[in-house]
Amino acid sequence: MDVVILPSAADVAAYAADVVAARIAREPDAVLGVATGSSPVGIYRELARRRREGELELARLTCFALDEYVGLAPGDPHSYAAYLEREVAGPLGLPADRVHVPEGSGADLEQAAQAYEQAIAAAGGIDLQILGIGTNGHIGFNEPLSSLSSRTRALALSAQTRADNARFFDRPDDVPTHCLTQGLGTILEARQLLLVAQGQRKAAAVAAAVEGPVAARCPASVLQFHPHTTVVLDEAAASGLTLGGYRRPDVAGRGDAEQQRSLDDPPCS
Repeated sequence: MDVVILPSAADVAAYAADVVAARIAREPDAVLGVATGSSPVGIYRELARRRREGELELARLTCFALDEYVGLAPGDPHSYAAYLEREVAGPLGLPADRVHVPEGSGADLEQAAQAYEQAIAAAGGIDLQILGIGTNGHIGFNEPLSSLSSRTRALALSAQTRADNARFFDRPDDVPTHCLTQGLGTILEARQLLLVAQGQRKAAAVAAAVEGPVAARCPASVLQFHPHTTVVLDEAAASGLTLGGYRRPDVAGRGDAEQQRSLDDPPCS
């Protein structure tokens, strides 16, 4: 696991966008797993800026969402389908049919979950999966005590997750109670994982994921098993880490060649 600590949330977004851009430069038709919520927004906006300025070509990209709320129609502004249209498909210039989201508004959630697994497999699997982390250590919507080998499925959201996500809704009671999410086993099949976290409120979850034991209590700790995981943090999110040896790049000072080497060949554990 390559842990990179940077001064600010803006630096996290820029560095993580470099990781994504490096993958796309090598594989223009890459399959990108996209997280929702506030953590990855800066990545998408930085990629969109580079596209506008002609630095990055994204037309061949295919995206798969990590999760979706159950019971919200795709056109509902609170749905993750709508979020991805606003933050990913539109700004990155991707046709709607290249951005896939689990079908959370149908009657047969088990069938929808199986269909999503099949769609990912048919696309050749996910090349790079972007992840955030919940304050209780969830990735995707895999809440604590999720099976570490779980597949895409319907789950009840914890009270903590619903409280954390209430800021995106008009009222706390409007937050859906269930979701469809890629499982931890599904996430681990991506060829490369990129987790970003910003802010003090994520510090305990980050410390448990990076330095704690691999345990269902902290679902994100399963990332320790993956051979190609990069965790990019701002100082606040990294404040709970106690071990040394984490990378703190001189973002302003390092040269382009050094930066490219670190993105292409991140160390693994």
